[in-house]
Amino acid sequence: MTQLTESVLKDFDLVWKNFFVPTSKYLPIISNKMNYPVDIYSTNVGIQFEIAAVGLEKSDIEILTEGETLRVIYDKEEKETKAYIHKGIAKRAFDFAWKISPDLNISKATANMESGLLCISIPYAKERTPKRLMIN
Repeated sequence: MTQLTESVLKDFDLVWKNFFVPTSKYLPIISNKMNYPVDIYSTNVGIQFEIAAVGLEKSDIEILTEGETLRVIYDKEEKETKAYIHKGIAKRAFDFAWKISPDLNISKATANMESGLLCISIPYAKERTPKRLMIN
């Protein structure tokens, strides 16, 4: 059996404490992973993803479910035909993937676009709800 030395535990504590500090050397690793406006939150019936899709068409976005993974892809390049004075709306390519918990039923996921947001809903799995067992 391996024992953790005190110095290893202190290093782990240091990493964990500094994990979300803006001046930490660990923060750039996290912030580079998701540099696109995405909201993920839970509801009474499941989990909701909201991805900014301003100016994108439904046909431009591909949503895949591969096992327990949800993948959302937009890989169309915008042709720069306009002479922008200011360009604040990002229409850049993205390729997101999230591992979905077995507590959610990814096979019953639904998606719609409204008001420039791609909304993906994944309901909780019914078989994951607690069951009462009778003792025989």
